[in-house]
Amino acid sequence: MYAGDTVRMNVTSDLSETATVHWHGFHLPARADGGPHQPIEPGGSWTARFDVRQRASMFWYHSHAHRRSGPQVYQGLAGMIYVRDSASEALDLPNDYGVDDIPLVVQDRAFASDGSLIYSTRMHNVMMGMMGDTMLVNGIVEPVFEAKSDRLRLRLVNGSNARFYRFGFDDGRSFHQIGTDGGLLAAPLPTDNVVLAPGERAQVIVDVSDGRPVSLVADGLEIMGMGNMGRRMRGSGPMRDSDRPVDNWMMGDRGGRGGMMGERERRDGMMGERERRDGMMGGMMDERRRFTVLDIRPAASRRRAIAMPRQLATLPQIDPGDAVRTRRFVLDMGMGMRMMRGGGFTINGKSMDMQRIDETVRVDTTEIWQVENASMMAHPFHIHDVQFRILDRNGRPPDAAEQGLKDTVVVYPGETVRLLLRFEDYTDPDLPYMYHCHILEHEDAGMMGQFTVTA
Repeated sequence: MYAGDTVRMNVTSDLSETATVHWHGFHLPARADGGPHQPIEPGGSWTARFDVRQRASMFWYHSHAHRRSGPQVYQGLAGMIYVRDSASEALDLPNDYGVDDIPLVVQDRAFASDGSLIYSTRMHNVMMGMMGDTMLVNGIVEPVFEAKSDRLRLRLVNGSNARFYRFGFDDGRSFHQIGTDGGLLAAPLPTDNVVLAPGERAQVIVDVSDGRPVSLVADGLEIMGMGNMGRRMRGSGPMRDSDRPVDNWMMGDRGGRGGMMGERERRDGMMGERERRDGMMGGMMDERRRFTVLDIRPAASRRRAIAMPRQLATLPQIDPGDAVRTRRFVLDMGMGMRMMRGGGFTINGKSMDMQRIDETVRVDTTEIWQVENASMMAHPFHIHDVQFRILDRNGRPPDAAEQGLKDTVVVYPGETVRLLLRFEDYTDPDLPYMYHCHILEHEDAGMMGQFTVTA
């Protein structure tokens, strides 16, 4: 779709349970957001109509059913959306879909021996989020791409339920990051790795003019107690085979598999013997494993690369003085039985309540949202409707890779992140938007709140 289009998204459900389809990253009316207040019943349909008010970027859609986002996304209810505009298409960037412009949605999954998906709701998988030992890329395993151009544009979407990744190339080659969640950066950023939490996106350009095969790889990152380590992971070190994230606080330094078995989700919550055998090596896996995302094999004859633009986009100026107020959001999670009873995942001490509006903001105003992490693990914080800017992390400016438009931001343990948001165009005193942790099991367990935009 193109910026300025008016689109009508018609969704029909053949599922056996209530679902929703949320347009992640889009600025649109609350009635079209596709959150838990827009349920689609089995056999039912729903239409979302909205104007495309986005800069060119990669967006995506996925289930946002109340307390069922995790299993529904895990089962496959997700996809990607390109938004294009004239400004981005005027740039000398790879833009030929499927040839030199390649979308890559990465999702880790666990499979039983019969090929069925294993989704576990055991305590450890609720706390850490559901992870698997098999990487799916655009729904397939071990994809291979024949490069017919010297330069490739890879659009990365972390569509996993819970796993954080550090992306790079197995030979350590550098590349350029050109975009974040909501659009292009101001200028290309040379780097050798990109870190993405669930819900985050990035666009990168890699040069394969040397003709050598190369693999895009993703190292799973430890998210328990990753305060300082997590911040160091952004922009650190080459991605060679010998390079692995270290300091597994949750599992000790045992390496290999984590201690939880996976299981097929059952109505009675019990695990049969076949599921126990199949799930032994599935379900909750060691977060630190390395995955191959894409094997790139340059063709013998390729389109020659053109020079990289020095400037990509003009981003709005950031002025915290424009904010009319500051709101505070504290992310926390309990442990043990308190967590399993549904009271352990909170924002500002409250778990999600569909009948409660937590915040009310005025249209045509700018605010600062101060997000604090009081828990022991990192959380990707997603806000519906807006593309925000990161002001600072614990008082320090964000890294260059985070200075673009964002709708999801990682908040590390003990960290305070300030965001600048502008609320425009749409009001509805009754239907809310969501803000929540994008580890889907945390969202389902209650780490979510609601806000309305009013006139």
